[in-house]
Amino acid sequence: MIPNQGRVLVDFYADWCRPCMQMNTVLEDFKEIPLIKVNVDQNKELAQEHGVRGIPCFIYFEDGQAKARATGTQSLQQLKDLTK
Repeated sequence: MIPNQGRVLVDFYADWCRPCMQMNTVLEDFKEIPLIKVNVDQNKELAQEHGVRGIPCFIYFEDGQAKARATGTQSLQQLKDLTK
Protein backbone atom coordinates (compact mmCIF):
# COMPACT_ATOMS: atom_id res chain seq x y z
CA MET A 1 0.00 0.00 0.00
CA ILE A 2 2.95 2.35 0.55
CA PRO A 3 4.50 3.29 -2.82
CA ASN A 4 8.06 2.10 -3.40
CA GLN A 5 8.95 5.16 -5.44
CA GLY A 6 8.67 8.86 -4.77
CA ARG A 7 7.65 10.88 -1.76
CA VAL A 8 4.37 10.45 0.12
CA LEU A 9 2.82 11.43 3.44
CA VAL A 10 0.65 8.75 5.05
CA ASP A 11 -2.08 9.78 7.50
CA PHE A 12 -3.04 6.92 9.82
CA TYR A 13 -6.46 7.85 11.24
CA ALA A 14 -9.80 6.51 12.50
CA ASP A 15 -13.31 7.77 11.74
CA TRP A 16 -14.14 8.04 15.46
CA CYS A 17 -11.01 10.05 16.35
CA ARG A 18 -11.76 13.74 17.06
CA PRO A 19 -8.17 14.96 16.50
CA CYS A 20 -8.19 13.05 13.20
CA MET A 21 -11.38 14.86 12.17
CA GLN A 22 -9.83 18.20 13.13
CA MET A 23 -6.87 17.45 10.86
CA ASN A 24 -9.07 17.17 7.77
CA THR A 25 -9.18 20.95 7.27
CA VAL A 26 -5.39 21.18 7.57
CA LEU A 27 -4.91 18.27 5.18
CA GLU A 28 -7.12 19.96 2.56
CA ASP A 29 -4.44 22.66 2.31
CA PHE A 30 -1.49 20.26 2.23
CA LYS A 31 -0.41 20.16 -1.43
CA GLU A 32 3.35 19.59 -1.19
CA ILE A 33 3.39 15.85 -1.91
CA PRO A 34 0.79 13.10 -2.35
CA LEU A 35 -1.21 12.20 0.77
CA ILE A 36 -2.45 8.68 1.49
CA LYS A 37 -5.08 8.22 4.21
CA VAL A 38 -5.06 4.86 6.01
CA ASN A 39 -7.95 3.95 8.31
CA VAL A 40 -6.35 2.02 11.19
CA ASP A 41 -9.56 0.12 11.92
CA GLN A 42 -9.65 -1.24 8.37
CA ASN A 43 -5.88 -1.68 8.00
CA LYS A 44 -4.72 -2.94 11.40
CA GLU A 45 -1.82 -4.97 10.00
CA LEU A 46 -0.40 -2.01 8.09
CA ALA A 47 -0.69 0.21 11.16
CA GLN A 48 1.06 -2.42 13.30
CA GLU A 49 3.74 -2.92 10.66
CA HIS A 50 4.61 0.77 10.90
CA GLY A 51 4.41 0.96 14.68
CA VAL A 52 1.38 3.22 14.86
CA ARG A 53 0.37 3.47 18.52
CA GLY A 54 -1.48 6.79 18.56
CA ILE A 55 -3.56 8.65 16.01
CA PRO A 56 -3.50 10.72 14.01
CA CYS A 57 -0.06 9.51 13.01
CA PHE A 58 1.72 10.99 10.02
CA ILE A 59 4.61 9.12 8.45
CA TYR A 60 6.68 10.60 5.64
CA PHE A 61 8.07 8.05 3.15
CA GLU A 62 10.72 8.39 0.47
CA ASP A 63 10.96 5.48 -1.97
CA GLY A 64 9.09 3.21 0.43
CA GLN A 65 11.27 4.02 3.45
CA ALA A 66 9.91 5.85 6.50
CA LYS A 67 11.96 9.02 7.00
CA ALA A 68 9.99 10.99 9.63
CA ARG A 69 6.87 10.73 11.78
CA ALA A 70 4.63 12.84 13.98
CA THR A 71 1.71 11.84 16.19
CA GLY A 72 -1.21 14.05 17.18
CA THR A 73 -2.64 17.17 15.62
CA GLN A 74 -0.20 19.10 13.46
CA SER A 75 -0.24 22.52 11.87
CA LEU A 76 0.17 22.91 8.13
CA GLN A 77 3.70 24.20 8.72
CA GLN A 78 4.55 21.19 10.90
CA LEU A 79 3.45 18.85 8.11
CA LYS A 80 5.51 20.80 5.58
CA ASP A 81 8.54 20.61 7.88
CA LEU A 82 8.00 16.88 8.36
CA THR A 83 8.21 16.28 4.61
CA LYS A 84 11.35 18.31 3.89
